[in-house]
Amino acid sequence: HEPGLLAAPGLLLYAVVVLWPLLQSLQYSFYKWDGFSAPSWVGFDNYVNFFTDPVLRSTLGNVLVLLVFFAILPIALGLVSAALITAAKRPGMAVFRWIFFLPQVLTSVVIALIFKRMYAPEGPINEALRAVGLGEFATSWLGDFTWALPAVGLIGTWVTFGFCMVLFIAGASAISPELYEAVRMDGAGPIREFFTITLPGLRGQLAVALTLTITAALRAFDLIWITTRGGPGTSTLTPAVALYKAAFVNPNVGQAAAIGVIMAILCLVIAWVITRLSEKE
Repeated sequence: HEPGLLAAPGLLLYAVVVLWPLLQSLQYSFYKWDGFSAPSWVGFDNYVNFFTDPVLRSTLGNVLVLLVFFAILPIALGLVSAALITAAKRPGMAVFRWIFFLPQVLTSVVIALIFKRMYAPEGPINEALRAVGLGEFATSWLGDFTWALPAVGLIGTWVTFGFCMVLFIAGASAISPELYEAVRMDGAGPIREFFTITLPGLRGQLAVALTLTITAALRAFDLIWITTRGGPGTSTLTPAVALYKAAFVNPNVGQAAAIGVIMAILCLVIAWVITRLSEKE
């Protein structure tokens, strides 16, 4: 019974810190409440409103675009980089890995402020375009309805690429060299070698990378809030930013709680699906 007694305080702390707020959020999601006056029961209206309100529904479309930048591009670039680095094995590759892993060390606030300055109308990106005679392409990247979302998405690519690359390099290093020698004896080239040995050997790392990058896109808040605050208009509005605005800017605690519950369910479902797929032979 001693292990159970030792675990009891930890379980109690977990229940107080995690489970109780989660249950409270679920309860609030069924009410219309501004945080001050008496709450009124609305049932599933907050959930229905998330999928029917044009502004809130647009956040799902924005997240789909961010998935390309936060997940697909970093994973593709990470796989290519890992394959090239593990194949080359030249001196100085450790420095290359360190440089691209640097965004994981920096805080999101610092990264957002750096890129906000770079994307400014008189920032380095526009100055570089003007310097090479492409001044007509210079624009206020974060203030443009067309380019604001891709501009923020590229920040996410830069942040998650290094993580994916280092994760894949670690996984590729654990693959037995004998497997590569076997396919080379069969006349396989680098591309066939990658798809035959490297990619299947990185199944676990791919599952981790997909789970973390997809949920990062769904939960994207700090980078967007600091750079665009969801604007211009609603072009970069995400569920997390909509949740924050519903909770603190124009208080509707019930709607904010409903958004949080929906995002939590989506993250859990995505993690479960990826885990099940990665376990299949």
